[in-house]
Amino acid sequence: MFDEWNALADRVAGHAQNYLDGLTRLASGEGGDAILPLLLVEVAQVSLAGTQLAAVQDVILQGNFEPALGEDPDIDPLRAALVAQLGPVDDYAEVFDPYKDTAVTPYRLSDDLAAVAAELIHGLRHYRAGRPLEALWWWQYSYFNIWGNHAGAALRALQALVAHTRLDVAEETTTV
Repeated sequence: MFDEWNALADRVAGHAQNYLDGLTRLASGEGGDAILPLLLVEVAQVSLAGTQLAAVQDVILQGNFEPALGEDPDIDPLRAALVAQLGPVDDYAEVFDPYKDTAVTPYRLSDDLAAVAAELIHGLRHYRAGRPLEALWWWQYSYFNIWGNHAGAALRALQALVAHTRLDVAEETTTV
């Protein structure tokens, strides 16, 4: 089982790093006018890692204890850069839990994207410290409690934005 956990940790770490790298580039303006579909791709790809974590048995740490890591890096500069890039499409409405809490809640894409990044970074810190099981535990736990919801909400919002940009076009006039 140890080899299977390590292989899963390697895959999730790869997805996490790819998401962080892509998000950082897009927040810096690298995506230009294609930022929304590119963000959609980034969120969809990291969501695959989350679904893999959901499909395996619960990761349980020995002694049910997470080793201390110290302070996580400040992601507020990333969040602020995303706010600047997203502008008027940053705010949207979401139903937090369609089974338990059906009230519409205001959300921000920048907050969602940064929340996912923060949880992935925390797990990567365990992974890079040579503790793949702790990384998996964190990623799985935080997927169910934090970043899975934020990624899902962002995925729905981004898909809607991309669809609107493609489908909400003025009717073309034809020349006879």
